[in-house]
Amino acid sequence: MLFTLILFVVGGFGVICVQLFTLTIIEGERLQQMAMNQQTRANILGARRGVIYDRNMNPLAESATVWNICISPAELDQDRLQEVSVRLSEILEIEQSVILEAAERRHLFYWVIARGVDRTVVDEVLEFVTENQVRGVFTEQTTRRYYRYGRLASTVLGFTNADGDGAYGVEAYYNRILSGVPGRVVSTRDAKGADMPFMYSHLYAAQDGNSIVLTIDETVQHFLERNLETAVIEHGIRNRAAGIVMNIRTGEILAMATIPDFDPNDPFTLVDPRAVARLSEEEPGSDEYWETRRNLQFQQWRNKAITDPYEPGSTFKLITAAVALDNNLVSMHDHFMCTGAFTVSDTTFRCWQRRGHGNLSFLETMQSSCNPAYIMIGQRVGARLLYDYIEKFGLREPTGVDMPGEASGIGHSFANLNKEGRVELGSTSFGQSMTMTPLQLITATSATVNGGYLMRPFVGRQVLDPAGNVIQTTQPTVRRQVISAEASATMRVLAEAVVDDGSGRFAAVPGHSIGGKTGTSQDLVLGAEGGYILSFVGFAPMDDPQIAILVMLDNPRLDNVYGSVIAAPVVGAVFNEVLPYLGIQPRFTTEQLAQTEAIVPNIVGAGPHDAQARLRVAGLDSRLIGSGASIVRQVPPGGQRMPRGSTVILYTEEQVTPSEVPLPDVRGQSPHQANTELVGMGLNIELRGEVVDGAVSVVTDQLPPPGTYVSPGELIVLQIAIVDSDQS
Repeated sequence: MLFTLILFVVGGFGVICVQLFTLTIIEGERLQQMAMNQQTRANILGARRGVIYDRNMNPLAESATVWNICISPAELDQDRLQEVSVRLSEILEIEQSVILEAAERRHLFYWVIARGVDRTVVDEVLEFVTENQVRGVFTEQTTRRYYRYGRLASTVLGFTNADGDGAYGVEAYYNRILSGVPGRVVSTRDAKGADMPFMYSHLYAAQDGNSIVLTIDETVQHFLERNLETAVIEHGIRNRAAGIVMNIRTGEILAMATIPDFDPNDPFTLVDPRAVARLSEEEPGSDEYWETRRNLQFQQWRNKAITDPYEPGSTFKLITAAVALDNNLVSMHDHFMCTGAFTVSDTTFRCWQRRGHGNLSFLETMQSSCNPAYIMIGQRVGARLLYDYIEKFGLREPTGVDMPGEASGIGHSFANLNKEGRVELGSTSFGQSMTMTPLQLITATSATVNGGYLMRPFVGRQVLDPAGNVIQTTQPTVRRQVISAEASATMRVLAEAVVDDGSGRFAAVPGHSIGGKTGTSQDLVLGAEGGYILSFVGFAPMDDPQIAILVMLDNPRLDNVYGSVIAAPVVGAVFNEVLPYLGIQPRFTTEQLAQTEAIVPNIVGAGPHDAQARLRVAGLDSRLIGSGASIVRQVPPGGQRMPRGSTVILYTEEQVTPSEVPLPDVRGQSPHQANTELVGMGLNIELRGEVVDGAVSVVTDQLPPPGTYVSPGELIVLQIAIVDSDQS
């Protein structure tokens, strides 16, 4: 009996010990968590996401306080569920079924039925809950991302997802810096699951995210996007346009855009009319519809400037020329003969000038963008050097820009460039049979004119803590010096000659020294259908390069598809706005200053950028009104003489008519007063008569006379006379 008793006692205690060991050691952590979940409820307090500023501290993306409406299905009064669900659906403007389905999850104490509602909706919900003593309905504070300028820089900024995390662009790349740490309120619950008094709750405060200051300039970004939008309409671009404005010295990206883009406040809505038309071909609600919709959304979010490699075409001739100069394989005294074609092995490469250019100096090969000449230069360079320099210029690897999704181009291996026949060497020498992204191209070509330095491009300039203190600053990074300063100085001469008297003349801006290179290449995707990509990369000012601009137009619907005709005027238009804004002053020659008048060219029927380029060459400014693809009216008309620097108003839509205003009487005013008043009305003025320093002059007559109805852009002639003088 004693033995049996001992056996039962030991066995019983053994079972208890095993059970205790299992509960405390093996499953202890899980059971503790279950107990915590039953005894407490944690309400999340969203951290305020950091602000994204442009370089001038203009907020581009910021977070606004909003609220989520939540229910606790376990605490809802089932007898009043119908009444509560009806009223909440009215306030929140959601289907009643959404609330009823959530209420069926009776084992849960937390479920969000509406996200991101504003203060007025919250107040209405709380008023209903308080007045009717509704249990199980509560709110939680969170934030919603707001992009102040809508579509501006959208492919750079990206957007945030429903959880407030960065999904694309800068928002995604700097997500950890911007997002902060959410807080929470932990409440203790009684046996019935109801919250206990406040004394049993604990607050863990949220930590707001840091802010980012970008290198992007909101004004420069606006200039770039507006001109790209005009180009897309003007030339019927089928596969989007991309552009970059970069500081040559530092690698800072001042502007970057892909057009058409999207609104980051509503990123899932398709903006491109072509995308909308493509989606309409699918049956709504079908699997094909949703698949097509997703693909089109991903496409509109893509930043073409960093994700889409393409054949650079003749813009790559800047690289070939730089390599030859850096190794003393060519000089400004060399000449090349172009007969219109050049045969390498069994492959004949043709020049765009079918009859050939004849005898060309090295400078003229760049001005005329002669393919046969650059095949000859490439043969002098050879496969080994060209391959090595392509790598030195960073064209075989991503640039390292602080943005997600950057791609890298594809080029020939050394074995391919060096194989017998050298066909691949020939095609690579003038920018074909290899690819690179627009960002790789502008970074590499900038190194040819900035003294030879390959810079790392970047968009994140500074990191600020929630109090606004600078805690991190990005310094410009020189990746390496690729060519000598002497070779780079010669490259500046070549690039400037392209714009002064070459294929890039439509990029010229009076008073500014602009350099650059055109490029035309077949689209590797749509090449069989005759698709072309047109591009132009430009630099200014050429005596001390500071700004580089690249524009790439993918598949225009035009017969004359050359970068010199289509892409160069776009870059010129951007330079015309960017250079004065950045404080880079024009410098006119004595001959230019002596030309006080200009004849207005007749540009009705021309495209907007073509018209602007022709006016710039004539020494006149312009202002576009409307969003059409060609000029339907100009004021003043062609053939009229105007003072250089006057503004010609260009209308691109028939329905847009000039708003005529009565001409004020400026007789008796000083020339300065009259100029201020009339120019402020969008009018041009011409002063006639003698103006002497130290003398008091007034307007004695005006044509047209006061009261005449005039349109913006019209020329007003003012007769000036001296009425008093301090001179003896």
